Amino acid sequence: MIGWIRSVGFLLFPRCCVVCGRPLAAGEDFLCALCNMNLPRTGYHLQQDNPVERLFWGKIPLERATSFFFYRKGSDYRHILHQLKYGGRKEIGEAMGRCVASELLPSGFFEGVDVLLPVPLHRKRQRKRGYNQSEWIARGVAAVVGLPVCTAAVVRTANTDTQTHKSVFERWQNVEGIFELRQPEALEGKHVLIVDDVLTTGATTVGCASCLLQVKGVRISVLTLAMAE
Repeated sequence: MIGWIRSVGFLLFPRCCVVCGRPLAAGEDFLCALCNMNLPRTGYHLQQDNPVERLFWGKIPLERATSFFFYRKGSDYRHILHQLKYGGRKEIGEAMGRCVASELLPSGFFEGVDVLLPVPLHRKRQRKRGYNQSEWIARGVAAVVGLPVCTAAVVRTANTDTQTHKSVFERWQNVEGIFELRQPEALEGKHVLIVDDVLTTGATTVGCASCLLQVKGVRISVLTLAMAE
């Protein structure tokens, strides 16, 4: 009975691809097969000293870093991030996290990583949005690679303005000293993979990583869903 009701529901209100808007086929999640195939993947996890890693040179010591796909203004693929962050579609984060992890796993990207740490939101912004999109991406990754997700060790203490329309200089100013370490013992001697939604200047990531570097013996890697071009 429940299956029949669900089938009728799909006929009346078909699920559509978040990128192109076409109805999804059975087995497709939020991306149709064509849009998934054409997703502008970076392939950076296969490159040593890739552009993501170079972005952090001279700023923070990293084990490795990558972004999964390119975020380009005007591209229909921007809808993935927009729906995840502003459309209430937290399930997109988890689904993309699973996709990212499945594709990166054979490369050995996760080898030696002990814990996933999603970049925290300020409590007011998280309350308004209802969730932290980076945490849902991390949950999806965790489901594939079997690693714990840590959300209590680092908190965001300042409710800063959105970074979207800020200059490079303003972005760095906006994140200075906004993270605070709460449970350093949970991360001592660990290899921490910072997980975030989109990488632009790297200011937010550096702010979070700088906070983590207070922990004895910590090593840091970075994974973002997208990289802005």
